[in-house]
Amino acid sequence: MIENVSLGNILKLERRRVNLDPDTLYTEIGVRSFGKGIFHKEPRTGLEVGDKDLYQVQEGDFILQITFAWEGAVGLASKQEDGMYCSTRFPTFRVNTAICEPKYLLFYFKTPDGVAQLGNISPGSAGRNRVLSVKRIPEVFVPLPPLDEQRRIIAHIEALAVRIAEARGLRQGAVAEAEALLTATKKALFNDTFFNNFPAFALGNIAEIQSGVTLGRELSGETITLPYLRVANVQDGYFDLAEIKEVSIRTSEFDKWQLEIGDILLTEGGDWDKLGRGAVWQGEISNCIHQNHIFRVRVNPQIFNPYYLMALISSPYGKQYFQNASKQTTNLASINQRQLKAFQVVQPQLEDQYQIVEYLHHIQMRIITLKRLQVETTAELDALLSSVLDRAFKGELWGQ
Repeated sequence: MIENVSLGNILKLERRRVNLDPDTLYTEIGVRSFGKGIFHKEPRTGLEVGDKDLYQVQEGDFILQITFAWEGAVGLASKQEDGMYCSTRFPTFRVNTAICEPKYLLFYFKTPDGVAQLGNISPGSAGRNRVLSVKRIPEVFVPLPPLDEQRRIIAHIEALAVRIAEARGLRQGAVAEAEALLTATKKALFNDTFFNNFPAFALGNIAEIQSGVTLGRELSGETITLPYLRVANVQDGYFDLAEIKEVSIRTSEFDKWQLEIGDILLTEGGDWDKLGRGAVWQGEISNCIHQNHIFRVRVNPQIFNPYYLMALISSPYGKQYFQNASKQTTNLASINQRQLKAFQVVQPQLEDQYQIVEYLHHIQMRIITLKRLQVETTAELDALLSSVLDRAFKGELWGQ
């Protein structure tokens, strides 16, 4: 028998206010949207928390995020969260376990119907202006079968979730293995024998190296506004062009900074293990320039294949050079133009460079294919879990 039970009969608001001690560390939790659950914030002392009210969390608490409940921001505190803390944005409730299993309730609010009901009691416009009204919780009705049936549904969903996680892991493992193969291949190609068989030159002697435009300059005279590449646009082996910004420069500076097909773009800093990050420009955006935290490396294509040079820079040999030469802080590292110019470039015959590029390109295409399949598989698995949740709370799994 299925009953539609008011959430007011299932949940009881329970807030355990904490008297903050200035020297005590408090680990706060939050709840992500779209059913993604609870996350932990960095611990802070009571002094750092300031005058914000904190409430203690207990295992089994059902938690809503009042500003994004309409996006399915719900969570269930586990043993790990027991004794942590939350702010007023995350009211905590105890579940009436005489009629409802907490996990069953959590799964219900991952369904479209559950999320829609939370949206109905979250008046206002989108974003933080749309706040859930705790007083209106009794207006939400949850379809409750008997407890034994709830437990069977929970077991069914959890078993499926485990299989989905395993499938995701296998796909992710295949991508990781392919990427490791590419790194190992570059290491095998650019070995001691390779370096001993061909001449080597400092990068500054065989390439034109140019920093980009400095942002925020005061300009006079005739100007032109152009798209430019930021550090965020330059990734390891590709360009992320989802967001392109514009900057004004003097019209006379256009030739100085205009990107050309075959230019290598390298970031000057970032995470220490990502030094040497860059890609070869293929003219993806017309009349594009780059900012000053990106180096543009331009070579004569009759002597050097830019893709070969990029492969050398991104190889273990190249990354080791930049890590050794860079200026490093705790989490970040950077290189300057002098260090970049000193990078030693080995010059095999142009035909050999093209063969190396073709071989590495073949492996790279395998990685791209695997990543695309991973995205497609993830979407299919998400849709599968969503479908099972929807069927479960429409009664289609009950009695099976």
